[in-house]
Amino acid sequence: MKHSINILISGGGTGGHIYPAIAIANELKLRYPNAKFLFVGAKDKMEMEKVPQAGYEIKGLWISGIQRRLTVDNLSFPFKLISSLWNASKIIRKFKPDVAIGTGGFASGPTLIMANRKGIPTLIQEQNSFPGITNKLLSKKAHKICVAYDHLERFFPADKIVKTGNPVRQDLLSIYSKTDEGKDFFKLDKKKKTILVLGGSLGARKINQLVEANLEFFKKQGVQVIWQCGKLYFEEYKKYNEIENIQVHQFLNRMDFAYAASDIIISRAGASSVSELCIVGKPVLFIPSPNVSEDHQTKNAKSIADKHGAILLKESELESFPIVFETLLKDKGKQSNLSENIKELALPGATTDIVNEVEKLLKK
Repeated sequence: MKHSINILISGGGTGGHIYPAIAIANELKLRYPNAKFLFVGAKDKMEMEKVPQAGYEIKGLWISGIQRRLTVDNLSFPFKLISSLWNASKIIRKFKPDVAIGTGGFASGPTLIMANRKGIPTLIQEQNSFPGITNKLLSKKAHKICVAYDHLERFFPADKIVKTGNPVRQDLLSIYSKTDEGKDFFKLDKKKKTILVLGGSLGARKINQLVEANLEFFKKQGVQVIWQCGKLYFEEYKKYNEIENIQVHQFLNRMDFAYAASDIIISRAGASSVSELCIVGKPVLFIPSPNVSEDHQTKNAKSIADKHGAILLKESELESFPIVFETLLKDKGKQSNLSENIKELALPGATTDIVNEVEKLLKK
């Protein structure tokens, strides 16, 4: 193996693809301080901002996904794909990576296709219980596939699969020692139960509407709410900060404190969120987004709910929310069982295990 290692990483579109990519890079950097890193993302997507903030160089490809309905973007897709394959090839030729890692998102397809064509060892990290079309295609030529759920041999070659879990923030591993600190940080009443509502960085319209419709209900239940409404909805909902026991946040800078302070969590079911919540080990009510590809959030949530580790409430069933929530709030035994069962599904060593697989490819 040559002295200087070059590592190419592609993933983006959402925080669920970007965060694992950065976590893998950080762990590799600890092991190989002299390694060179280059990220490849999609132009105009959030990775073009988040990756440089984490201290890494990134190149952008002109690529986007195919919409479910007929749009102008769909007509331009073949041109974007050809352009991205050409540019990915140029990036690889110039950077000369020793390994290419894909964590999902539009740009990882062209990048890993060209890496495979040039004989570079590739590893894909699939976060969801139901893979997207890009990773299904890439899996045929990938050397290793790191997954977070069981039974993915339905989609991927079984001999390439390693169950590692999804990388999570390391500060979540010690949240139970931060309960008081978290409650102080959010200026909470320590005698009251705290509900944490998470809709993702941009926000979730249906969850926000649900919370808004149940503000009086929460008051009657005597709970306090940390409500992360998201960037797209903050202006609409910030007025509710004036209500006692309701805190509305655009985003939460200290997720460890938010998790530590909470007693019950209401959340979307993106892969990264699910993995974090398994480690956090609090009672969770999942309200998955039905508007994502392959309905993978519902499948993620169901994989936890089927093992009695969470409650799954579909958007089409939200009229039953008050009954479901009040029953959970009053049943300490149910809360305890959910906590114990979801913790059993946690894979806290995911980042280390994924990087161990990358190392094996580097040493081949």
